[in-house]
Amino acid sequence: MVYAADPGPRPRLIAPPKSCECHSHVYGPVDKYPYAPGQGRSLHPDASVTEYRGVLDNLGIERAIIVQPSAYGTDNSRTLDAMREFGADRARGVAVCRSDVSRDELSALHDAGIRGFRFTRQGNDVTLDDIPAVIPRIAPFGWHIQVQENGEDALNWLPKITSLPVPVVIDHIGRMPKDMDLNDPGFTALLKLLEGGNIWIKISGPYYGSAAGAPYSDIVPRIRKLADVRPDRLVWGLNWPHPQFAAGDKPVPAHCLDILLDAFPDDPAMRKAILADNPARLYDFPD
Repeated sequence: MVYAADPGPRPRLIAPPKSCECHSHVYGPVDKYPYAPGQGRSLHPDASVTEYRGVLDNLGIERAIIVQPSAYGTDNSRTLDAMREFGADRARGVAVCRSDVSRDELSALHDAGIRGFRFTRQGNDVTLDDIPAVIPRIAPFGWHIQVQENGEDALNWLPKITSLPVPVVIDHIGRMPKDMDLNDPGFTALLKLLEGGNIWIKISGPYYGSAAGAPYSDIVPRIRKLADVRPDRLVWGLNWPHPQFAAGDKPVPAHCLDILLDAFPDDPAMRKAILADNPARLYDFPD
C-alpha cells in the first residue's frame, strides 16, 4: 500500500502509445475548491494534478480522464481546472450536472473537454430516474452517461440503462459482489446488456469486487468474460486517489494496471484496444 502521491513501483505491463487512464479524480486545495455541503474533508484529502501526473508517468500512461467526484457535487470547477492543467491533447473529463442543466452550460463544458455526464451512487443532484430528462440535453453533444451503482442490486438498476440512445459507461466492472461467481444473475445480466446494448465497462476499482485482495487475481476471470463478449467496449481506469482508502493505505497503482497483463498475458492487441484504441473513440481524442 502507498500514499496517494506515491507512484509506487513500476508496473510489469508496458503500456502502448496513447494509453489512457479513464477514471480518476483531482481534489483541493480546499480553500480554493470547497467541498459540497455534507462532504467531509477527511475522506477526500488533497490530490493534485502534479501528483496524479507523477502516478501516470510512472505507469507509462499518456492520457487521462478526470471524473467529477461526488465531493464537489455539481460544481465542476476543480475538474475543469485539472483538465486545463493537463492540456487538451492529454485530458478529457466527465461532469456532474443538474438534470435541468442548460444548453449553454453544456456547450461550455463540451468546449472545455467534457464528454460524459456522471450519475453516482451518492446521488448528488441527479439519480438514474433523471436519465430521460438528461438524454435529450446531452445527446446533441455526443456525450455518454457514466453510471456507478451497487452490483448487488444490478437486476434493479440495469433495466434503467437498457436500450438508451446514448452510450452508457459502467464504472468499476459494475461493482459486483466479492463472493460473486461467473453465473451470478447480476453479472449474467451485465454480460447480456454489454453484448446487445450501447454499453461500455470500465475495468477499474478491482478492489471493490476482489475477495483475495491485491494483486486482485480473482478479478481476472470476470475481465476475460467481458472481453469474450465485447472487447471493443472495455476501457481501463485507476480510480486514483482511491478516496475511500485512508491516506497511508492506498492501493498500489501498478497492481491496478498489471491486472490487464494477468488477464491477457499473450494478447498485446487486446491490451492495446483496452488501453488506447477504445478510450480514444469513447472520449473523442484526436488520432
